[in-house]
Amino acid sequence: MLRFMPVGDSMTIGSAGEHTWRYRLWEHLRDTYGGPFTLVGPRETLHDKATDTPTSHAYADPDFPRAHLAGWGEGWLHMAPLIGDAVRAHRADVLLVSLGLIDLGFYTNAEQTAENVRRFVAEARGADPRVRMVLLPVIHNTKAEDDPLFAAQVARFNELLAKTAADLDEPRSPLLLASPPPSYDFRHDTYDGTHPNTAGEHRIAAAFADAMHQAWALGEPYTGGHLPRAHSTPLA
Repeated sequence: MLRFMPVGDSMTIGSAGEHTWRYRLWEHLRDTYGGPFTLVGPRETLHDKATDTPTSHAYADPDFPRAHLAGWGEGWLHMAPLIGDAVRAHRADVLLVSLGLIDLGFYTNAEQTAENVRRFVAEARGADPRVRMVLLPVIHNTKAEDDPLFAAQVARFNELLAKTAADLDEPRSPLLLASPPPSYDFRHDTYDGTHPNTAGEHRIAAAFADAMHQAWALGEPYTGGHLPRAHSTPLA
């Protein structure tokens, strides 16, 4: 059984009534992967905007493995202390990580956030030295469009994230940086300038799928089967 753990902020947990990119990625794997797989993690709820709590189970389609490690308003700062226990308890093979927007917006600058990435990686590998990780850069959003200083921090962090991924990549535990979806545009792919709509969910899932296949191919052989070929276009 191949186990994927989505790790992220509000873009990953999603809100009541949404599918989430996690669902889109599950669809892709369901239709293309030849072996058993699932999504794992200590949480499975959506964010309930009415109560501002992560308590909703109202997925647009609940018929998929909904487990994850994501939270509204959480970043690298919050996930680094949690990831070791999560990997250990749920035996994750691949971490699909989308974090950074919250850190840069509220808690840490680019350099401090990059240090928390390193802590996250160390904690994950402490739980499983062979865990694979795919990291998504911070995607351009309405805050970066309206705030030049924040945009500069995002650009700086994305540079540091690429360097960190290159520095920490190793054969037994591949660490890959996903390419931001080339056609992703927050004006068309989000419903509020930040959170993905249906089109955005597909594009984010595609970005993870491309890098995920590369990460798996670079690691040691997995006896449970082979991942399908990468997809460079939005998943349908």
